[in-house]
Amino acid sequence: MRRLKNAAIVGVGLIGGSIGLALRQRDLADAVIGIGRRQATLRTARRVGAVTNTTVDLAKGVADAELVVVCTPVDRIVEHVREAAAHCPEGTLITDAGSTKRMIVESLDGQLPRGCRFLGSHPLAGSEKAGAAHASAELFEGRIAILTPTKNTHAEDFDALEEFWSALGSVVIQMPPEEHDRALAATSHLPHLVAATLAGILPENCFRLAAAGVLDATRIASGDPGLWTQILIQNRENVLASLGQYERALGAMRAAIVAGDRDALQELLTVAKKNRDALGS
Repeated sequence: MRRLKNAAIVGVGLIGGSIGLALRQRDLADAVIGIGRRQATLRTARRVGAVTNTTVDLAKGVADAELVVVCTPVDRIVEHVREAAAHCPEGTLITDAGSTKRMIVESLDGQLPRGCRFLGSHPLAGSEKAGAAHASAELFEGRIAILTPTKNTHAEDFDALEEFWSALGSVVIQMPPEEHDRALAATSHLPHLVAATLAGILPENCFRLAAAGVLDATRIASGDPGLWTQILIQNRENVLASLGQYERALGAMRAAIVAGDRDALQELLTVAKKNRDALGS
């Protein structure tokens, strides 16, 4: 990708911090400006080397940006993109890293002032860990990054962001925002809901007996509850559709166990194993 003189990252947690680290360690930007609400978070980003400068003033932070990446919770992305567009150089390209896309894209597509443009992104590289202290320059290596262009997207903007995410190590694909949200409901949002539900019903007197099975199945439940509340609410139609499919599948499992139907239960478990094995490690 073309080397950036100035990249601004709004929200320097795990994803934003990892973007900054990747840009700096791969020598892809002269300056990486970290923008946040709390000085403690910004100090951590500076300490790990994710940014060259920090500020709590978004307008000041994006003033010279060639590219702005908004990595804040999904319920604040629209607000932050609009604020960035009002203060960054004319014609600046802005993207995000949100786990939902339809509502965000509909609110921003072709609606920014001063020639600024928005093209939605979603790097599939999250973790249950949060904060720049856990950031890694290799976080995006070999991971999918989804771009969600619309009829208003400029070809050069798509090319620029494809090059950007590829330079960070990602494999870039494109999807319509609505298709993205349906797919992520099944592959990310429902799994979090299931893990959280399982973790929530574990009796405290069984905690010391928790072995690999329950630890693996509930790992992602350690994710930030506030962040996940916003994701699940913003994509609720698709989450509810996926949840309905899960409830029906769970009902089939229950019915097989109640009936003592070994063949039916083994068939269900065999399909599950086949699908999981196909996913790889």
